[in-house]
Amino acid sequence: MKDSNTKHGSKFTFNENVAGCFSDMLERSIPSYQLMRELTTMFIQSQLNECEELLQNLLVIDVGTSTGEVIHSVADQYETVDFIGLENSDSMIKESRERFKEFKNVKIKKHDLRNKFSVPYKADVIISSLTIQFTPIEYRLQILQNIYDNLEDGGMFIFIEKVIGSSAKLDQEFIDIYYDIKLQNGYSQEEINRKKFALEGVLVPVTAKWNEEMLMMSGFKDVDCFWRCLNFCGWVAKK
Repeated sequence: MKDSNTKHGSKFTFNENVAGCFSDMLERSIPSYQLMRELTTMFIQSQLNECEELLQNLLVIDVGTSTGEVIHSVADQYETVDFIGLENSDSMIKESRERFKEFKNVKIKKHDLRNKFSVPYKADVIISSLTIQFTPIEYRLQILQNIYDNLEDGGMFIFIEKVIGSSAKLDQEFIDIYYDIKLQNGYSQEEINRKKFALEGVLVPVTAKWNEEMLMMSGFKDVDCFWRCLNFCGWVAKK
């Protein structure tokens, strides 16, 4: 389904309409999206291939799994690995469970990240792709700490967020180019304006430096940026 469902004056929610067009929304709204997805998949594969040699139970957690795009890229390649998707939107959960109904190694669970999650055993990989930016700022350090605590020693966290620029001038230049890209990807100016209004107060990004500082404060020692395009950034962190 094509992304054209934002109504004038309404706030953005992960409802049935959004769930139905979510893949199209991401592909047309995030510059260099496919490269980011490919790199994320490669990091997951690299970590799992390394951990498989340890002959232990392996677990991948996707926090804010939405429709399960990230898990779906690797779940059928690792039938002995357990995958858990945590999601708070009922509409997204419905889409995800339908997608994975034939997968015995994938479970989609309802969870609000403002509450701590627990798992049967610690994870080898945890992914947060464009998720924590939708949580209240006062909960973000707590969420990252919970992620750190649920990782195995040597485990990997893949963290992707929208960010704001390090200065107001550069941030505006990034935003202007970003909106030009959305126009090129088929959005009208009216649709861009509606989506911008709908996301105000719902998606609240912080700077890349702030995100990196929160990762370090959560306990991660090895943190590096693996992808950035304008106001979108991805990090990999190891416990």
